Amino acid sequence: MSYVAVPPSPNEPETVTTARPSPATALNGEPTGPAPAYASSSHHLSPAFPGRAPWGTASKLRAWQQGAMEKYLQEQPRDFLAVATPGAGKTTFALTLASWLLHHHVVQQVTVVAPTEHLKKQWAEAAARIGIKLDPEYSAGPLSKEYQGVAVTYAGVGVRPMLHRNRVEQRKTLVILDEIHHAGDSKSWGEACLEAFEPATRRLALTGTPFRSDTNPIPFVVYEEGNDGIRRSAADYTYGYGSALGDGVVRPVIFLSYSGNMRWRTKAGDEIAARLGEPMTKDAVSQAWRTALDPRGEWMPNVLKAADRRLSEVRKAIPDAGGLVIASDQDSARAYAKLIREITGTKATLVLSDDAGASKRIDDFSGSDERWMVAVRMVSEGVDVPRLAVGVYATTISTPLFFAQAVGRFVRSRRRGETASVFLPTVPDLLGFANEMEVERDHVLDRPKKHGEEDPYAESEQEMDEANKQQDEEDGATGEQFSFEALESEAVFDRVLYDGAEFGMQAHPGSEEEQDYLGIPGLLEPDQVQLLLQKRQARQIAHSKKKPAEEADLLELPAERRPVVSHKEMLELRKQLNTMVGAYSHQSGKPHGVIHTELRRTCGGPPSAEATAGQLRQRVAKVQEWATRMR
Repeated sequence: MSYVAVPPSPNEPETVTTARPSPATALNGEPTGPAPAYASSSHHLSPAFPGRAPWGTASKLRAWQQGAMEKYLQEQPRDFLAVATPGAGKTTFALTLASWLLHHHVVQQVTVVAPTEHLKKQWAEAAARIGIKLDPEYSAGPLSKEYQGVAVTYAGVGVRPMLHRNRVEQRKTLVILDEIHHAGDSKSWGEACLEAFEPATRRLALTGTPFRSDTNPIPFVVYEEGNDGIRRSAADYTYGYGSALGDGVVRPVIFLSYSGNMRWRTKAGDEIAARLGEPMTKDAVSQAWRTALDPRGEWMPNVLKAADRRLSEVRKAIPDAGGLVIASDQDSARAYAKLIREITGTKATLVLSDDAGASKRIDDFSGSDERWMVAVRMVSEGVDVPRLAVGVYATTISTPLFFAQAVGRFVRSRRRGETASVFLPTVPDLLGFANEMEVERDHVLDRPKKHGEEDPYAESEQEMDEANKQQDEEDGATGEQFSFEALESEAVFDRVLYDGAEFGMQAHPGSEEEQDYLGIPGLLEPDQVQLLLQKRQARQIAHSKKKPAEEADLLELPAERRPVVSHKEMLELRKQLNTMVGAYSHQSGKPHGVIHTELRRTCGGPPSAEATAGQLRQRVAKVQEWATRMR
């Protein structure tokens, strides 16, 4: 069974041809019974390659889209939630379904709700290509007869929910809620969506990333209680990254991680030096991370040079491949764009939040063969540029939702064999997200509280909300944002992460060892990527063994032997040290603070809240030694 949308004739708003009979419909257009139980044809279809169509206008459905259509038509639900990985083609599925519902008079109009102004316009353009005319500029009053619906933002619905309720009450409406998790961004948005679209005839909810980390319920999403008593969102159809990768629908992602020595000054005036990727407290990781991203240091210029070399390699096979730097704030974005011009000799496209002209600059970049774009916050479902193949994650946002959305900008596949490359700082949370690309998650309403345990997926959505604001970073800054001064940074190639495995040995920027990984061909099948990475690491290890010991100025261990210690393990180490200090205090009569000061003087290093795992273990051993001597 296939569904092909064709432009409407002047007398008919939409025509869809189907290769097999559609469900029976009554005179008023409503189904009179279930759809025929068609045999699943997904394994007979090319899952990804009828050819790359313009965004949202594929002329033939992929296997997952076919399967989702068949399930929808069999069940004819009022609400349907489709979870599909970024780049899989949610827009094509949604517009094909809209076309079918319009043609069979199940609905008379369509309302698309999108997260951003830019994406709202993209929906209208995609719908127009298959003959569904949506007004992306609608604000109030009667809709022109030339349109069959509107494209609006969640913020717009939040401002005037009754306007949209009146529209869906007057005519049978399909509401497409794109990236539905945004309806939970605030209480007012969720309530507005409920008020506006509760009377809708049909509602189609879409999302491509893990659901919200908070427990705000999402409108029109069904939650089912599991055996553990916890309610989780229940999708009607799920198509995860792992399945899409196996089908060739999305690109495999190679993550290239960089560490290096960082030095910064705290607000108290203390100078701290640490190596990015070493076990540290959460605050110290954050400060080292910000030091790395400071454009005045050496880390960012070296990583940008490496990313540009990688882009040059990819462009040998994909001539129009582009790169995207995801920046935290406007000042950093401007500085990164200046660095790129110095490195490449060409200007980078600069997109600053949702400022006037941002959408046009993105569209212009998408249609060109320019090398680099630098964007602030336009990454959250707002950048859809299929030729993006190389990314630099130069922001301190560490929520799994934002990370998945950021990586989603690079995975859209146009031809088989394309790979995506994303450059990361060696930060435990980010490496964890990179290694869990294929993990599918649901939105959890009830979260058990575990004392003393830090869960990166239990963080609030504050970082995500800040990332999508239109104002500058300074507006939402807390004390820690300015609690330190970055003094210096250096970059060291650390490791490659691919398909849950880690490869490589540490190497200096510009070295042959680094180039081994930057020079991986841009067109490879997933199993070829894995094999090539294994060969490169084996060659590195063999070369390292031949060098004299005095030349080994880096930690020359394979990546899998250099695990990143989690915050949970750091909590355990600090707890162990405090327990030992407490016991020694009871034994010696010295106050806790005096003992901690003596440990710092004897072992060196910062206060225990900022100490590395190695420093904490050294202090535990020292206080044990002191306690033994007193016996």
